[in-house]
Amino acid sequence: MGAPRQRTALALWGALVLLSGSPGAANKANKHKPWIETEYQGIVMENDNTVLLNPPLFALDKDAPLHYAGEICGFRIHGGPNSGGSVPFEAVVLDKSTGEGLIRAKEPLDCESQREHTFTIQAYDCGEGPDGSNTKKSHKATVHVRVNDVNEFAPVFVERVYQVSVSEGRLYDRILRVEAIDADCSPQFSQICFYEILTPNIPFSIDNDGNIKNTEVLDFRRQRYYHFSVTAYDCGKKRAAQDTEVQIEVKPTCKPGWIGWVKRIEYTPGSGSVPLFPNMHLETCEEPVWNIQATVELQTNHIGKGCDRDGYSDRSVRRLCGAVRGEVDLLPPPSLSSNWTAGLPTLPSPDSSLVYSFNGSTHVAVVPQAALRDLTLAAGDHFTLQLWMKHRPAGPAQSRSRKDEETVMCSTARNDDSFSHYSLSVHGCRLSLLYWPQLDNARPVKFLWKLEQVCDDDWHHYALNLEFPTVTLYVDGVTFDPALIHDNGPLHAPSPVPRLVIGACWTEETEQGKVNSTEAKREEPLHFQSHFRGLLAGFTLRPGRVEPHSVIECLYACREGLDFGDLESLGSGMKVHVNPSQSLLILEGDDIENFNRAIQQVTYRNSLRFATAGVRPLKISTSLRCFSEEGCISIRDVEGYLVVLQPDAPQITLTGMGHFARPATEFESPQGVPLFPELHITCSVSHAINRASQGMEGGALMSDAIAHTLDGCEVSPVGEELDLRREELLLDHEIVKEKGLELVNTTAYLAVSGPESISVYEDILRSVHYRLSQGVALYERKFRLSCTEMNGRYASNEFTVEVNFLHSVDGQSHPSHLLSSQQFMHPSRHLPAELAGHNVPLEHRNSVIPGAATIIIVVCVGFLALMVVLGIFRIRSIHRRGTKERAGSKDGEIDWDDSALTIIVNPMESYESRHGVSVDGSREDLEEEDGEEDEETPESPPGDACDDQHIILKTDPRGHAPRRY
Repeated sequence: MGAPRQRTALALWGALVLLSGSPGAANKANKHKPWIETEYQGIVMENDNTVLLNPPLFALDKDAPLHYAGEICGFRIHGGPNSGGSVPFEAVVLDKSTGEGLIRAKEPLDCESQREHTFTIQAYDCGEGPDGSNTKKSHKATVHVRVNDVNEFAPVFVERVYQVSVSEGRLYDRILRVEAIDADCSPQFSQICFYEILTPNIPFSIDNDGNIKNTEVLDFRRQRYYHFSVTAYDCGKKRAAQDTEVQIEVKPTCKPGWIGWVKRIEYTPGSGSVPLFPNMHLETCEEPVWNIQATVELQTNHIGKGCDRDGYSDRSVRRLCGAVRGEVDLLPPPSLSSNWTAGLPTLPSPDSSLVYSFNGSTHVAVVPQAALRDLTLAAGDHFTLQLWMKHRPAGPAQSRSRKDEETVMCSTARNDDSFSHYSLSVHGCRLSLLYWPQLDNARPVKFLWKLEQVCDDDWHHYALNLEFPTVTLYVDGVTFDPALIHDNGPLHAPSPVPRLVIGACWTEETEQGKVNSTEAKREEPLHFQSHFRGLLAGFTLRPGRVEPHSVIECLYACREGLDFGDLESLGSGMKVHVNPSQSLLILEGDDIENFNRAIQQVTYRNSLRFATAGVRPLKISTSLRCFSEEGCISIRDVEGYLVVLQPDAPQITLTGMGHFARPATEFESPQGVPLFPELHITCSVSHAINRASQGMEGGALMSDAIAHTLDGCEVSPVGEELDLRREELLLDHEIVKEKGLELVNTTAYLAVSGPESISVYEDILRSVHYRLSQGVALYERKFRLSCTEMNGRYASNEFTVEVNFLHSVDGQSHPSHLLSSQQFMHPSRHLPAELAGHNVPLEHRNSVIPGAATIIIVVCVGFLALMVVLGIFRIRSIHRRGTKERAGSKDGEIDWDDSALTIIVNPMESYESRHGVSVDGSREDLEEEDGEEDEETPESPPGDACDDQHIILKTDPRGHAPRRY
């Protein structure tokens, strides 16, 4: 501000110079007075003497640049009205030619004694010569000088020691107040900005006003006296020169609070409702109270969408709740037929339901036209929308305003002869439904609900039933009527083109000249607005019908939560409130005895037989209202946790006929052969439930129902996948659909999914058939069956079925026994190349052997026995003949070399050489082998059951019985 004024003064001075004439005027007389500003504002620090003026001190003279007459020789200061004639300032000239001056203090200033000074100043020139004759003076200007404070004084406490006594067991808003003062003159340095407790690790705190309170309940038995030091700081951060000492005495008293609280509570699945606080009561130390309120909070948000309902997916829960079939999944898992959710990010969910994330800018799901035709979303004026939503309005960090509308769903649907339009949106904490019954002639109607659940960043279940003109909203199973209904009047109608967008809404172009035909609109790319930011799951639409209230309540119903044991036992003046998710229970009353009896009736229940194990944090907050508000006691919150123990795993057992053989012609029939005709499924628990203690014969109904409900079974071939040119698995799709289940049949597996009873799954699996194409040379196939329960959480054993195919050929060219022997040969030697990978049944597998093979085995065994008898007879004959020759010989004994007579018999080869074998022929073979006793027996090649049995008989010449190796 001073610089512009200085430039103005210099300009004025220049103008005066021009008016004064040429330099030759130096000899003229002093014609003009000096000129200064009329008022100056100055600042000076306590520890400085120079005054900073605004504007700067300059004196101007029109006689310039004349020597003496145009120069400033000095300034004079005159006392103000309150100065008493003495002014502690002086003014000096810094430059005579420019007239610059300076005001300074003659002695140190003290802000505490006088903070402001006012005086006048006057400038005079040098006159007409060196002697200063004919000096002229300016007018008097007023100068205001403010002395700025310096933080020279430290805070000082009013009391050196503070003492007080308090009773134990309470949290006080204020125990006492300490006070310090500061002698500085300015508010910056004279005020105390904050206090600090110097002693560490004490249960007290102090605020900026010096109020001391305890941060935890004081206990007389733990510590009776507290001594600690407190200091103070002014706003210049100058600490007190001397700290003060605080002494607090704790007096013994009754301790109000919860007595009998147990921090850890265990729950065994299947126990039903269990009291949480059976031996707990509230102690108020006889303090007169007129209202008691306790809030019991069970934190279950870490499980699924709010409580222990993660046993089944959303689709399975709808089936278990008895929802009528026909709902359409608007956010299905990505697949070839429903690929509009492939680009959306997903989050993990413990119940295997897909949770889709929308970022409020780019994440949009657009259902294609082909899918719309297939889904037939002809909702009309009767439909139900259901979804799980977690939403929080955009905060200051986001660019969008908190009041911007976010579209959850936007749809234009084709009715019989017209089109309707509706959209579901959120903005702030409001939910709105815009419904346009007919785009051609009706007016849109907007239904509004103001709900805290929309913007609390937590999971909530929403179900919206539209029976125009009636709309009912269910949030977490609770009914909400529209808070406001708007008739929006004539608006621009959307294009009559079926569309469905989730996460935003498309914009409509209305420029003149643009083609408005249906085909043109279909070809234009969609532009989106009002993007949604949040999480969605389980988004379904039921067209043409509304969901009953009972089904909606079942869909949201928690399988675990807080409950009250016996409402009829409530005393007078008691109230109980449980929120829909059963995670919060509020107990309120005015009598301490009735209140203590009621708190012992608070229970935890979990109707799932196979509950999710883990920790559930538990907290009780208590508030009291006393007749004396100042002295009302406070109750400390108590925290603990509920531990749900690991449930006993169910044993799902699949049994039945694991091996059978049928003629191939039966498999080639159109209906094939059932794979599991004698299948039985059982579900049991290894732990024996003590039902007598529960006072019932069959236990909890919910537990029994869930324990015997399967949610999927799968049949898969062992080894190679099915070749549809040769084989296939058959299951009537209508049978599966009639039960409300889903069927997937591929070359790798056949899967049936959906929650249903064991008996239904047994009937469906028994109707699974296996069929072969005509002329396929397969001899064996294996199939594996497994089932799951509780959304795949528990699995059954793997039940394997082995199937043999019996083929028939022409009996004249190929005898039956030859066919049978070749059919059961080792696969590495006798099976054709296309049967690689298939195992042929052997005898040790408990296979069902055809009759021809049995005849062959009997013939082989009988022929073997005949050969053994003939061998023994032959050995004895040779031995007797040798004995006679030794008796009649002169040479004496014949020396034997201890080598044995070896007889090798392959009855299969003898049998295959001819259809019959004579006894004489066998003897001739034995006589031929008699001379080959030193010959090495060749290794027997692998073959069938008979071919592997080569018989080796060794005879001892000394008369011992033959031995078999």
